[in-house]
Amino acid sequence: MPVYAFKGRNRSNEVVVGERFAPDRQTLENLLRREQIVVNSIKEKGKEVAIPKLGRRQKVTAKELAIFTRQFSVMIDAGLPLVQCLDILGNQQTNNFFKQTLLQVRTDVESGMTLAESMSRHPKVFEALYVNMVAAGETGGILDLILQRLAVYIEKIVKLKSDIVSASIYPLAVIGLAVVVVAIIMVVVIPAFKNIFEGLLGPGEALPLPTEIVITISDFMAGYWWIILIMIGGATYAFRSYYETTNGRRVVDGALLKAPVFGDILRKVAVARFSRTLATLLSSGVPILESLDITARTAGNVIIQEGIMKIRAGIEQGQTIVEPLKASNIFPPMVAQMIGVGEQTGALDTMLSKIADFYEQEVDAAVANMLTLLEPIMIVFLGVTIGSIVISMYLPLFVLIGRLAGKH
Repeated sequence: MPVYAFKGRNRSNEVVVGERFAPDRQTLENLLRREQIVVNSIKEKGKEVAIPKLGRRQKVTAKELAIFTRQFSVMIDAGLPLVQCLDILGNQQTNNFFKQTLLQVRTDVESGMTLAESMSRHPKVFEALYVNMVAAGETGGILDLILQRLAVYIEKIVKLKSDIVSASIYPLAVIGLAVVVVAIIMVVVIPAFKNIFEGLLGPGEALPLPTEIVITISDFMAGYWWIILIMIGGATYAFRSYYETTNGRRVVDGALLKAPVFGDILRKVAVARFSRTLATLLSSGVPILESLDITARTAGNVIIQEGIMKIRAGIEQGQTIVEPLKASNIFPPMVAQMIGVGEQTGALDTMLSKIADFYEQEVDAAVANMLTLLEPIMIVFLGVTIGSIVISMYLPLFVLIGRLAGKH
């Protein structure tokens, strides 16, 4: 859709200058006329809408989307027209990509499209779950309520992601610090000790084996550091390439779920996300098969995704949701039992929300326990690594001190 620059005057005879997206000049002129703007000139600026400039951010974060959704729901609830809400929220965005997207959505709605249809044209910003819920809200006349649910859902998912990040930051930071410290010791400190030992030891005298090993590693790191960087880069590229394949992703995602401690957290996150997503969709009036399809696509783990699709296939064949849920061997028995109760009582969405609340609390507790467990492990790891290097460097000094003591 082209973008047009226009110039005109409003009913107060003030000059109005701006840019709008429209299918053609005539449509834009009609829209401006409805806004009581007398058009003086319209110029087409480009044939594509909002082509971001190189180097600019072409992404909308979950936090930005949550804030927009929350503000949108409040404005709709207050009775503001849909187009006006989109215009206000679009123009106040600091993220230019998000701003242009919202302004295009506004223009599409002005042209007669539904909100869900206009949002579906921007899958990078509004995923299938968002669009389907908006469509259900428009159909049922409860768009403000649906947007509130969406805001809560996005905020919950953001919190789950932050839990995973917080669980990963501490060990990664400690390991990174250890690598930097060891690299500095190996490249800077060890060569200085090597020169001292060469000056003190006599001809034919050998260094202790641990010292020889450390010095050999130091020489390799100092002389062939570029090989190490190439190996790390090659391993990273190979892993990414393997993970992009269907079998590679299945293997890696399966290994992550089976990993000690961390795998348990990922499984709980998956259950919480599944329950929260499905509850939000069902409570908004989205059919269960479509809800499961969307939930599978937003699972974030191919093993979980395949399990949810098997549940969907079972329901499609006439089974209850509990039977394929138990057969998947992904979700704990308690989850299947609670979902079964919810299905029998006709309150499946309510039960799923309670499961999501419970497992979100479980994730918080599991992350706290993991951080408590990791702290002493990291301290021991650092102590053993650096301590071994220090001892290896002092062994020749002990030998020399013993030799001097024997002479006296």
